[in-house]
Amino acid sequence: MRYRWRRPPRKRLLNPQQRRALQLLASSPYGATDTLMLARGITRRTLAGLVRAELATARHEIVKAGDKTVDVGRVRITAAGRWAVEG
Repeated sequence: MRYRWRRPPRKRLLNPQQRRALQLLASSPYGATDTLMLARGITRRTLAGLVRAELATARHEIVKAGDKTVDVGRVRITAAGRWAVEG
């Protein structure tokens, strides 16, 4: 029987905006909405890059607020993202 050793994830170099976005996501247990991230100065391009690099995940949620339903985009950090920030 052959055993494969798992390699640790490759260390990624983050630019300051990516690092700031990941730190913001890491500080919130439920992630952050894309609107909040945009208000904090994080661009959609940065968020998309983090999702493509599997450092964050993005989900579309429908939330009920009173009588209204609101479409919300929620971004959360992944384990690889936490590792990249702590790195």
